[in-house]
Amino acid sequence: MSYFRVMVPMFVAAVMWVSSAHAMPESFADLAAEQADSVVNISTTQHAKQRMQGMPPGMQLPQGSPFNDFFNDFLRNMPQQQQEKHSLGTGFIISADGYVVTNNHVVDGADEVIVKMRDGTEHEAKVIGADSKLDVALLKIKAKGLKKVKIGNSEALRVGDWAVAIGNPFGLSQTVTAGIVSAKGRVIGSGPYDDFIQTDAAINPGNSGGPLFNTRGEVVGINTAIYSRSGGNNGIGFAIPINLAKPILDELKEKGHVTRARLGVHIADINKETAKALGLKSRDGALVPQVEAGSAADKAGIRAGDVIVSIDGTPIRKAHDLPIKVARHAPGDKVKIGIIRDGKAKVITVKVEAMPDEQTAQNGNSSSGVSKVRLGMVLENLTSDLAARLQTRVKKGVVVSQIQQGLPASRAGLQRGDVIYRINGSDIKNMASFSKMAGQFKPGDVLRVMLDRRGDQVFALIKLPKSKADR
Repeated sequence: MSYFRVMVPMFVAAVMWVSSAHAMPESFADLAAEQADSVVNISTTQHAKQRMQGMPPGMQLPQGSPFNDFFNDFLRNMPQQQQEKHSLGTGFIISADGYVVTNNHVVDGADEVIVKMRDGTEHEAKVIGADSKLDVALLKIKAKGLKKVKIGNSEALRVGDWAVAIGNPFGLSQTVTAGIVSAKGRVIGSGPYDDFIQTDAAINPGNSGGPLFNTRGEVVGINTAIYSRSGGNNGIGFAIPINLAKPILDELKEKGHVTRARLGVHIADINKETAKALGLKSRDGALVPQVEAGSAADKAGIRAGDVIVSIDGTPIRKAHDLPIKVARHAPGDKVKIGIIRDGKAKVITVKVEAMPDEQTAQNGNSSSGVSKVRLGMVLENLTSDLAARLQTRVKKGVVVSQIQQGLPASRAGLQRGDVIYRINGSDIKNMASFSKMAGQFKPGDVLRVMLDRRGDQVFALIKLPKSKADR
């Protein structure tokens, strides 16, 4: 009798623990069936034109031959050969009237985007807007009465919770995989707004842009990346938290681009030596080694040497936390910045400003009157830190941080790390001056570009396409 008296309470306690810990469902079949019509396949086509390069095999002219110029001119004037690049991804429907979410990298540079429904119906999609920093894109198809997903709360996720991915890995449509939330807040080096959900639900090439569900069938993340040495799944996948993406998607739907807020400070993590020198009790917070002149932070009185420890009362543990928190505000918002200065804590109210020319920095062009042509490069302001790292002679300009192959910038020979400091004889001091000039670019223009490439002066001609077909 005493044995049962002891074991019955233990059994009840075990049942209660399993219940409170969300025991593994018997099956994910109901979830998969319920969400199947909300998950779509995305295929893209990018047209690229290429001229014949060099002499045909077996035909070589002696060095210095007078026919070299003839054949070079001949090859230059040959018709371009049309090539197509295809890629596959996944998306999910967020409204009954045809708005679809996917990754920016799935549709970036695409000339044609096709959304395929579960029943095989295909729709040509329009890219409403995209954000390369967070890697999300919003598409629109002409359809009504579609089954949309339910949006969940990624903040409520706990490490160890079940997670389900539905997608199009390797073109295998409607593939369902399950796992757990392995970690939250992962920084993988993809950009300033890294805050990924890590999961061991199998994610493979083709899953990009697809939904990550909780056990209630709510979208809590957008599957984006994997850690793999082989190219396949190793049980380490990453998803953008839906709470981080939702305000971005709302802004893309409303304006077609994203305008983020910023303070105008350079930040760094606090190491042991810095903490000791500043008399800090912990290494939490973000050190401000530099404040940009005239920025929102400068106007509010934040100084170099301050340590930012909170924003609107939310603690800042590491420097990486700050831009994520600031980006959740709209330009013009007043935010309370908690700092430590000379060992004393204080709070400064800052009216955050718009990040300069965010859309131009993402695309090298804009659909809002900034530029009428696609240059195919991602730009950012040249800072003193970047100038030192790139060993440039110029102190002002815009840095080429990414190049898209097959578009005007790459054709002109521009490279990552190049600093553009003059276009058509006019100085380019920052993104603002680049944006102003970009508004005057017209299809067919030839831009005379001066570059600083690790201290060397480089001249390039960027030939803008006369039409979309000339890309």
